[in-house]
Amino acid sequence: MDYQKKLEQELEEIKKKGERPKLLLHSCCAPCSSYVLEYLSKNFDILLYYYNPNIQPYEEYRKRADEQKEFLKIFPFGQNVKFIEGEYDEKNFQEAVRGLEAEREGGKRCFQCYELRLREAAQKAAEWGCDYFTTVLSISPHKNAQKINEIGERISKDVGIRFLYADFKKKAGYKRSIELSKKYHLYRQDYCGCIYSKTARKEKLD
Repeated sequence: MDYQKKLEQELEEIKKKGERPKLLLHSCCAPCSSYVLEYLSKNFDILLYYYNPNIQPYEEYRKRADEQKEFLKIFPFGQNVKFIEGEYDEKNFQEAVRGLEAEREGGKRCFQCYELRLREAAQKAAEWGCDYFTTVLSISPHKNAQKINEIGERISKDVGIRFLYADFKKKAGYKRSIELSKKYHLYRQDYCGCIYSKTARKEKLD
């Protein structure tokens, strides 16, 4: 399915109605959020929800969370974005991926991680009265956009709040995120976040 096309159709409908819906946008880091914020802030009031208990060690988590907050202070669209940091409890992540520790990077373990973060995002979006929820995760060429959207659609039905379909890497979105990262001197990590991705990255380099 062409999720970018679905997004464009949804944005067109929003424009026709003259509305400015409230969107909860889950973010994993400042670089990934950069283009997505630039793109969506034209149409939505955004709550940027930083919920990533997968990121280890805690020092790395803290560095990425702080970078996200600092980015919003200097980014032109950032003043119209409210930052909310979720709870950091790596036990939530470990429980979600239990039994999948040996899975390859990008496989079933990652899908459970998507599920964990998207479900939390949807529940918060409903709690805070948002019209939509979505995530920046599909900006990465290393993330499975189809699976992200399938999970988002399923959770949307469970929680009762609309999921904004997207594949943000399309239409040079990933390229633009690289440009913005360089422009604003953003910290770009060399592994996704969890201890398993860090180990996989180290093995690849070795």
